[in-house]
Amino acid sequence: MNSSQGKRDSVDHMEADEKMDVRDGMSEDPEMEERITRKCDFHILPWIFILWLLAFIDRSNIGNARIDGLEEDLELTGNQFNVALTVFYILYVLLDIPSNWLLKMVGGGRYLPLLAMAWGVVGTCMGAVKSFGGLVACRLLLGACEGGMFGGIILYLSMFYKRHNLMFRLGIFYCAAPLSGAFGKKLMGGLLATGLAQINYGGYNGWPWIFFVEGSITVIVAMVAFFFLPNTPGTAQFLSADEQWLAAHRLRVDLQGATSSHDVEEEKFSWPAVRFAILNVNTLLMSLNFFLILIPVYSYSLFLPSIIEGLGYSDVTAQLFTVPPNFLAFLVVLGSSFISDKIKMRGPLILIGFTVAAIGYIMQLASNSAGVRYAGTFFIAAGAFPCSPLILAWLSNNLAPHYTRATGNGVQVAIGNCGAFVATFTYLENDAPAYKVGHSINLGAICLTLVGVTLNLLYIRWENSARKAGKREYRFEREEEGELGYRHPEFRYTL
Repeated sequence: MNSSQGKRDSVDHMEADEKMDVRDGMSEDPEMEERITRKCDFHILPWIFILWLLAFIDRSNIGNARIDGLEEDLELTGNQFNVALTVFYILYVLLDIPSNWLLKMVGGGRYLPLLAMAWGVVGTCMGAVKSFGGLVACRLLLGACEGGMFGGIILYLSMFYKRHNLMFRLGIFYCAAPLSGAFGKKLMGGLLATGLAQINYGGYNGWPWIFFVEGSITVIVAMVAFFFLPNTPGTAQFLSADEQWLAAHRLRVDLQGATSSHDVEEEKFSWPAVRFAILNVNTLLMSLNFFLILIPVYSYSLFLPSIIEGLGYSDVTAQLFTVPPNFLAFLVVLGSSFISDKIKMRGPLILIGFTVAAIGYIMQLASNSAGVRYAGTFFIAAGAFPCSPLILAWLSNNLAPHYTRATGNGVQVAIGNCGAFVATFTYLENDAPAYKVGHSINLGAICLTLVGVTLNLLYIRWENSARKAGKREYRFEREEEGELGYRHPEFRYTL
């Protein structure tokens, strides 16, 4: 080696050492870390919120099309329309887990917009169906395309935010549900669909244009999002090179030994990671709890107008009276999400929330006063809605590395969404107007959730204490440190 080459190597080593020293200093820079978080908020959250809102509109606009003549034009009879609604959830539930695996392989910033493009195309094609069979086929495909979105968003956000910064971001995304219940169905769904149903062109009259236009809007928005959403912190163009390094580094540090020195970009799929996710006590308990949580959440969303109408109000008044409790739920979701991240706890807030919701259902069952029972709907909304994002963030916080989290989140969303099948049968017409059976079913689900969450908290306290006392150190002798994931002795579960 000549002297000039030696000098260049020496300079390169010096520059590398200096760069490492600078980055070591950055890892202790809270202002820079805060700046990275704000940049992620600005460049990621708006797109996630919009895509989720479009998903909600595209799955529910069939109700608007029904009002504008879909049933008559397709000659649907009996319960065929209800069948078309139900088949949506078959593939929606079954594809959650494999969809989460694909997210990293494709890249989250590409995969989520591609899903939106796919369901936008399917939604657009629904305007051209001519038969019951065609409608069922489109609804099946729509469920398949939308199935990976909910769990995918949770997984995607966990790739950019630290464990105890995640809850507030999930709250922002999830609050689209109560907000749409308050305003979205009427303003974005109802009014837009009403205007589109007036279009008569090209042999398509009325309701097909609801699907044509709203599906096309989704495709266009998703195409734009495809070019703006990053796959991982290391590929985020809105971050500088040093910020990209710190964004990835802080997530590794946050996992407390649950991952190796490699980041999520280098992790490879493995079946042991899948097995560890499925056999995790938190996955099992939190999936069951999510199922129970979604029974009152879904039934409230579906049947609140009917519950209020049963208090003696007209159809129009009942619709208007659904706005205040849903808007309260929107505010409480945001507030509880913020508090949860600040105190770094999930389970205790679920216990508080469902206790409040239980009070609301007791008011429905114990009182004959319309005013008291309407007040009870506020307790239900404020107590139940925050629990859904809380349980999702709770499991995400307690699983690592990436593919273990992807599998566990997929299992949770798949099992949890089965609560929709129960919720659709909680409030039956022959139980109107008091709906005692429906209220009792939901109160029972709440009580079981309180028991399940309490058991989960006791398990976590026991396991964290065992790790603190060094009772899990034997795992170092059996496996490589980088393969331990959430089982790493230094990893602590979030309460």
